[in-house]
Amino acid sequence: MLDISKIRAITLDLDDTLWPIWPAIERAENALAAWLGQQAPGAAAVFADPDARLAVRQEVVRCRPEIGHDLGTLRRESIRLALHRANEDTSLAEPAFEVFFAERMRVDFFDDALPALAFLAARFPMVALSNGNADLGRVGVAEFFVAGLSASEFGVGKPDPRIFHAAASSAGVAADAVLHVGDDAALDVLGGLGAGMQTVWVNRSDHLWTHDVHPHETVTTLSALCDLLRAVPERAQ
Repeated sequence: MLDISKIRAITLDLDDTLWPIWPAIERAENALAAWLGQQAPGAAAVFADPDARLAVRQEVVRCRPEIGHDLGTLRRESIRLALHRANEDTSLAEPAFEVFFAERMRVDFFDDALPALAFLAARFPMVALSNGNADLGRVGVAEFFVAGLSASEFGVGKPDPRIFHAAASSAGVAADAVLHVGDDAALDVLGGLGAGMQTVWVNRSDHLWTHDVHPHETVTTLSALCDLLRAVPERAQ
């Protein structure tokens, strides 16, 4: 059970917590394929084949394990490798990635997300904490957050406690004064618990909990999370 009296800040996951990620990724993949089809048909053929696309990605990870946590760089370098193997211009990797990234930022929020962000940000400093590469400004939610940490920028991702502790520091509080909210049982809940935080699991799809330790609360919507925190007064601005 949450101890609301201890919460001084909230860290919040993004993908699949505020919006479903796979529709955005699918649109981005399609946009990338169409662009490459015009500019680099050899590389486009690689990305049209799921097995070939996966093989290229795995080769990049094998050769450059240090970027495995950085999804944007990993995708950019996968495009570059596909261009190289097709004897096409590898400088196209940058504009090709931007085509992908622009669509990846065009997310469709869950209906409860924006009202919940407004409610929570009025009561707590909030820090976005993501293993993905969403840009808060381009997605359109930067106004709700005092900071944002991603695995690509920080160098390690969830569930490593270091990124949780850095997020707490960016909010100006200790880890045990933070409530971490997210959809992923291992990355968000176990990661947050391991970092000494209270946690709320956003379980929109009625998944079973299979771990020995449990979140402090489980909700099916962010509206339900707001209901849990309804007694917290708004902060002085």
